[in-house]
Amino acid sequence: MLYGLAAVLCWSTVATAFKLSLNYITPLQLILLASVVSWLFLMTTLLVQGRARALLGLSKKEYAWSLIFGLMNPAIYYLLLFSAYHALPAQEAQVLNYSWAIVMTLLSVPLLGQRLSRFDLAAAALCYFGVLMIATRGDVLGLNFANIKGVLFALASTVVWSLYWILNQKDQRQPVVGLCLNFSFALPIIITVAYMTGDLGLLFNSPWQALAGGFYVGIFEMGLAFILWLKAMKLAENTAKIANLIFISPFLSLIFISVLLDEVILPSTLFGLCFIIAGLVLQQLFAKSKETVPR
Repeated sequence: MLYGLAAVLCWSTVATAFKLSLNYITPLQLILLASVVSWLFLMTTLLVQGRARALLGLSKKEYAWSLIFGLMNPAIYYLLLFSAYHALPAQEAQVLNYSWAIVMTLLSVPLLGQRLSRFDLAAAALCYFGVLMIATRGDVLGLNFANIKGVLFALASTVVWSLYWILNQKDQRQPVVGLCLNFSFALPIIITVAYMTGDLGLLFNSPWQALAGGFYVGIFEMGLAFILWLKAMKLAENTAKIANLIFISPFLSLIFISVLLDEVILPSTLFGLCFIIAGLVLQQLFAKSKETVPR
């Protein structure tokens, strides 16, 4: 429980860190900084654990998948996510991001051949009504979108993240080794793109706040939280209790956003979040019943 709560605490602070960092640097620059820090952190972790040699003993197919996974996470996913945070208030971007679990359920139909139940459809309806409420800032009937570009970035990030985890279901790599390889293959690509766009050169003139933000995101979002969560799930006697801790994160995150960013939390954000959480809870309850009821 302590490892799980520590991971949730990390995730609860990163929305604020994203927004603060993006006041000084571009989304691409933040990805580059955070990815370098996260790669160094993961490499150090493997060296301390004596598992660094595992990076060299994989098959060509596994290295090819590492490239694909690296393009998805961190490259494309975080570019979309940080672009959403750059365009939207932090409260809206972070809540919209929590709809990814519903997206994964919907994508499992064509990709994994799964069927949607009436509970899945009800969960999706609740979730996307919450998304609509946030995107229109309460003007659901008028469909007056406050920032459609930012909303599309946020929703596109949920699609990439869902695809990433669906593909990971068949990933045989050890989790920390696999994540480190993802960053190893993604970093040269991110650096090349940053050089071509001019973001790399400008990064060297960034203020200390930008560097501090990149360090924080690289450690607490992309590295430490992942390892803490894996440890929690490994030690847990009941993984469902640990998994339920994740529902604390968005509400705790809104507190940090309100206090540290001075954002006034809109009623539409709170109501939208409640609908999204209700959809996720309904989905999880149905998933549990499917596991426990014999066929």
